[in-house]
Amino acid sequence: MDILLLDVLGKPAWSWGLFLGLVAALLVFDLGVLHRKSHEIGVGESLRLSAFYISIGLLFSVWIWQFMGERAALLYLTGFVVEKSLAMDNIFVIAMIFAYFGVPRAYQHRVLVFGILGVIILRGIMIGIGAAVVERFEWILLIFAAFLVFTGIRMLRNGDAEYDVAHNPVLRFMRRRFRVTDDLRGESFFVRQSVGAAGKTVLFVTPLFLALVMVELADVIFAVDSIPAIFAITTDPYIVYTSNIFAILGLRALYFALSAMMHRFIHLKTAVSLVLVFIGAKVIGAELLGIEKVPAVISLGVTAALLVGGIVLSLWQTRRKLSAAPAVAVPIEPE
Repeated sequence: MDILLLDVLGKPAWSWGLFLGLVAALLVFDLGVLHRKSHEIGVGESLRLSAFYISIGLLFSVWIWQFMGERAALLYLTGFVVEKSLAMDNIFVIAMIFAYFGVPRAYQHRVLVFGILGVIILRGIMIGIGAAVVERFEWILLIFAAFLVFTGIRMLRNGDAEYDVAHNPVLRFMRRRFRVTDDLRGESFFVRQSVGAAGKTVLFVTPLFLALVMVELADVIFAVDSIPAIFAITTDPYIVYTSNIFAILGLRALYFALSAMMHRFIHLKTAVSLVLVFIGAKVIGAELLGIEKVPAVISLGVTAALLVGGIVLSLWQTRRKLSAAPAVAVPIEPE
C-alpha cells in the first residue's frame, strides 16, 4: 500500500495510476470493442466518439475539483481547451500524411489509436523533463512565454505553411534503412515476405507503419508549442499531462469529421495565434511588469472566447461564400 502513496511529480502514485488506467481502459474499449473490425468512420460516428471522449475529459475535471480544488479544475479546463485548439492544426497535417501514403479511411483509425500510445509515452517524457527544468530554473517560464508570443506573431504573419511529407528527413532515413513494401498490406504494420533466389523470408515494414511514424513525429513537433503553452498556464505536471492526453483523445476521435471541414476554419489559425500571444503576454506581464496574475477563470474565458469567435466567424464567412457562389450550369447534350 505504501507504493500507492509514493510521491510522483508532486502527486501520489495512485492518482497517476487512476488516470493511466482510465486511458488504457478507453483505448482497449475503442480498439477491442467499438472498432474490432476496421471500417470507414463517417462524420456522425466521429462526432459521437469525440463527444464521448470530451465528456470523459470534462468529467475528469470534476474529479480534479474534488481532489485538488476549484482553481486546479479551472487550470485543467484551460489547458484542455488550449491543447485541443493547438492540436487542431495537427489534423490538417495528419490528413496530408494519410493522403501521401494513400491510407484508406478504413485503416486511418487504427493508426490514430496506436499513435495515441506514442503520445502517452512521448508527452509524458517531455512533460516530465519540462517539470524538472521549471522546478529548478523557474525563470525558464519567461523564456516559454516569450517563445509563445514569438510563435503567435509568426503564425499571424506567415499564415498557413505546407507540410512536406516526401522530403521529411526521418522518412527518407527509414526508406534507406528498412525494407518497405511497395504497397499497403491491409491494416498490418509489419509483414514477412520472401526475397532473393533462395526465397528467404524477412521482415518488411509497410507504408502504414511509415504513416504511423510520421503522425508521431508531427505530434512531437506540435508539442514544442503546446507544452510551453500549458506550462505557462500551470506548472503542475499532473494537470499539464492529464489535460494534454484527454484533449488529444477527443480530437483524434473528431479527426474524421474535422478533416472534411478544415477548409471552413479559415480564421482558426488567427484565433490560435491570439491565444498564444495572450498566454505568453500574461506571464511576462506578471513576472516583469509586476501586473497581478490573471485569475484562472478569466484565462479560461478569454481563451474560449477567442477560439469560439474564430470558429464562428470562419463558419459564417465561408457559408456566405458558398451561398454566394454561382451555380454551375450542366450542359445538356443534344439527343
